Amino acid sequence: MNIKKKLAIKFALIVASILLLSSLLVYVSSARYRRSEFNSRLKDKALDLAKLLIDVDEVDNALLKIINQNTISLPEEEVVIYNYRNEELYDSNEETGAPVPVAWLDQVRLEKELYYSEGKKEVIGILYPGKYNRYVVIASATDTYGLSKLQNLGYVLVLVFLISVGITIVAGWFFASQALQPIAEVVSEVNNISARNLHARLHEGNRKDEIANLAITFNRMLERLEVAFTLQKSFVANASHELRTPLTAVTSQIEVALLKKREAEAYESVLQSVLEDINSLSKLYNSLLELAQIDLENNRITVASLRLDELLLGSIEELTEAKRDYHIHFEYDMPTEEEEKLSVVGSEALLRSAMINLMDNACKFSNGRPATVTLGEELGYLKITVADRGIGIAAGELSRIREPFYRAGNSARIKGHGLGLSLTDKIIKWHEGILQIESALHVGTTVTVLFLRNAPCR
Repeated sequence: MNIKKKLAIKFALIVASILLLSSLLVYVSSARYRRSEFNSRLKDKALDLAKLLIDVDEVDNALLKIINQNTISLPEEEVVIYNYRNEELYDSNEETGAPVPVAWLDQVRLEKELYYSEGKKEVIGILYPGKYNRYVVIASATDTYGLSKLQNLGYVLVLVFLISVGITIVAGWFFASQALQPIAEVVSEVNNISARNLHARLHEGNRKDEIANLAITFNRMLERLEVAFTLQKSFVANASHELRTPLTAVTSQIEVALLKKREAEAYESVLQSVLEDINSLSKLYNSLLELAQIDLENNRITVASLRLDELLLGSIEELTEAKRDYHIHFEYDMPTEEEEKLSVVGSEALLRSAMINLMDNACKFSNGRPATVTLGEELGYLKITVADRGIGIAAGELSRIREPFYRAGNSARIKGHGLGLSLTDKIIKWHEGILQIESALHVGTTVTVLFLRNAPCR
């Protein structure tokens, strides 16, 4: 069942419930008022006849009947008066009258007034406050006019209820259609958007109501999807190119080496070159694998409390052992006595990879000049600074250097794939850290990383 039908049905049920309760209240109130008003008239008639018979000495049974016949009577009216010995003193309709049980007369004397119904007839028993206060007057009649009006009221209420429910269903369907029309338009616009036209956007209407908020939310999602698709296409294209380059180089060198027989030194040179290309390919593969690990397996990454100074010193040692021509200086810019002030919560393997990438870039683009790594603190954060005096980055390229496979224009002659900084940026963000980059051409680059002390990761 769609929302339109649900809204129409719920709206109809709510209105029908209100109408039903209102109709029942009106009907019950009217029925109670009719009975109360008729019983009042019946009581007055019974008391009037009893007063004439008991209190007026000149009026006897026969005269009272004549008086009663010449006054306006209620439909099927019958009045019976009993004395204290339960003897019938008067009966306005002796032909149809039936004796009243003695137990019921005694009950009237106890309660003074007693009401009940016999089919359509209303019956009232009254203890008349005359001589000795022991006379019982029984009066009965049928409220033909009142019951007819009540029945007619019931028919009118049922008819009004059915017509109102029918109108409510039609009106509910119409208003539900009107209310859901903007959503139908949004659905239609969304269905027309595919991977080929992610630049398309939904109409945002007045930008104030709930439908407008839904369209705005969809547009923001489409913007993120468009960026993600663009990055994905760029990533796939660049990854394909980067993977093809070393493979092509390896294939070409092997083919050239096999064209003719060569000396052992020539083969050794070819194998050395092939090994370099394979190492480059392996490094690229490992970087891609780490990117995928962060994106897809972040819930499986093991974290622990780590001392940043020990992590940095270990990273420097690992990098300088692998590349002997690198020179890195490490400095403290904060007290080192308290261990908890130097600790963060994170993945040792990922943080070590990120720090090595930053230091490798600092040394690789410094033309042999030493890089400096500083550990300090700033406004409650642990602060790592990696600075070099290398070739620098143009201001116009700073906004793009975190993209996978992007390389600055002045770094073409230096080996690399453009994945290191992108990977580092993802690692820092996963650890709820902040990565800041400042650079100037021919002056150098300073990379700052900020971590909250012992802050939980994502």
